[in-house]
This record gives sequence, structure tokens and C-alpha cells, in this order.
Amino acid sequence: MAPKTILSNEDLGKKIKVRRNELRLTIEEAASRAGVGVKTWCRYESGGSIRKDKCKGICKALNWRSFPDNAGSEPGKNLIEEYKGHKAWSQFLADNYGVKAAVSFAVGSDVLLDYIEQDLSDLASMPVDSHIGQLNTSFIKMDLPAQFLMRYTYDFLYQMKCTLVHLRRSLSTGRMVKAHTVMEELIIYLCNEEAMAFMEVSDERVATDSKNLGYSEDWVFDMFDDEDIITFLYSNSNLEEDHPYFFTHWNEQQFYMDNE
Repeated sequence: MAPKTILSNEDLGKKIKVRRNELRLTIEEAASRAGVGVKTWCRYESGGSIRKDKCKGICKALNWRSFPDNAGSEPGKNLIEEYKGHKAWSQFLADNYGVKAAVSFAVGSDVLLDYIEQDLSDLASMPVDSHIGQLNTSFIKMDLPAQFLMRYTYDFLYQMKCTLVHLRRSLSTGRMVKAHTVMEELIIYLCNEEAMAFMEVSDERVATDSKNLGYSEDWVFDMFDDEDIITFLYSNSNLEEDHPYFFTHWNEQQFYMDNE
């Protein structure tokens, strides 16, 4: 599903910035050499995640043969140690659904946020109401429910980003969080999917750690108390407009409202 990705890493971001300054390149010049946008390059220097298909361009811009050793991971640390300090780490998920859930959300939310921001950047230069199906490259196009492809516009992705950021902030507090909307269910589900895809293509250390954690989708469905998101959005169903999982209802508060 997701291409191999180097996750958020402040140390690598600092090395990229130092190397750019050594070469006396402006951010604009470095971004142009790498074939990425200025905002994307700034995210790299801030420690944001980097898609593997962008690594060659970054190395070319910085005259590196390859990225510095251990890019994307801290030597001697396993996944739990590495992500317990992550800003999206959720002790609530760890306590109630296992550490695999907490690591999965931290890893997957990083990747998903990066993909959303990339598509937002691409759509920003296109006519109003353009959708991700019109993009040459979109790593979330195949992950979102196919029935509503032409509704995934800039406005939708911006709303999706805001919901993801809110979920990360809420879960990082350690308090109980439930998915009240289809959008929240979808984001949590996709975070887990992106995390599992990342583990499958990552280096041996990460792959071994994820295997020991027993990665699966089960914690997501335990959290939702059902598999409705699969049944209605990923089973080739043609939903009618009055169905709770139809696109126009994704942001409506529908679930666990009696517990508030």
C-alpha cells in the first residue's frame, strides 16, 4: 500500500539543513534540485517524514551518495522505546488495546499526515473542485473508499488533515478517545493500514520489532466494536445517500454518543 518511508527524524532534518548550508544553497535552490516544493523541503529540515521515492532527489541536491547511516531510526532502540516519546504516542491505546496499537497509530499517523499534506500541496495549484483522482501521484488515492473518489477535493483533504491532527492531540493526552464519526473511524483505520505497510517494507530491525509486537487490524475493530467500516466502505457496496456511511455523513457525530 504505502511506499517505504523514513519517518519523522529531527536528527536527519538537522543533517539535511547543515549540508544545505555547507553547499551555500537557499531552500528554494535545494528544493528545485531535489524536485520537490519549498514547503516539502522545509518539512524535511524540520524532521518530517520522507517518502523513499524522494530520497534520490534529496541526495542529488546535497551531493550525498546516500543518506547518513541510521537515517530514520535510533541505534539500539526498539520500536516501543523509539515511539514512546513521539508526539502522537497514546498511553490510552497502549493500556486498552496493547502497545501495538499505540506504536501503530504513532507510525501510521506520521505517514498519513505526510501523504495528505503532499496531496494538498499538489491540489493547491489546480482548479477549484479538482480531486486526487486527477493527480499524477497520490499515495492515499487507492486507500480511500473508491465510491467517493471524485469528492476527495482540497476542502475534503484539509478537513481530513484537521481531524487527524485533532485525533493525534487528543490521544497524546492519555485520556479515553472514541471515534464518534465515520471520518474518525476512517483515519484511525488508515493509520493502522499505513503502519502495517511501513513495517512490511522497512529495515530488518523494524520488521523484527513489529513482528514481535504482533501487528494486526484487530485493535482497530476492538476500538470500534464492529467492522462496519470494512463492510460498508471496502466491500464493493454501493451506498445510498441516506446510509450512515455515505460520504455526506462522514463528519456527523453518530457513534458512542450515549457515553458522553
